[in-house]
Amino acid sequence: MSRESRRATRRPMSGTVLVTNTMTEEVIGRIGNLSVGGLLLIASKPLVDDALYQFRFALPDNSGSQMIEVGAHVLWIDDASAPGQSWVGLRFLGLSAETTQRLRRWAEATQAGAK
Repeated sequence: MSRESRRATRRPMSGTVLVTNTMTEEVIGRIGNLSVGGLLLIASKPLVDDALYQFRFALPDNSGSQMIEVGAHVLWIDDASAPGQSWVGLRFLGLSAETTQRLRRWAEATQAGAK
């Protein structure tokens, strides 16, 4: 059994949650998993390693969805098995206290539902 070594546990995303680059308004991929500190992006557009981006996505919750906008730093990129796709590890930067709380509540609700 693998043990989570990240500071914040990442939760798998159920369903498809698209991620938009707010600078270009282009959908660049979908979320694989998410935590308060970052996300795994399944990218359908090329991203630059070690670059900074501004992304927007709808965080699903019991009341529908909440739009989240985040600054993110690309930590690593790996080719996915599907042509034109890659796995991208991102760390969030400068989250507001409100966004941090929303992400934390989402992760905790998801964790509680999985027990």
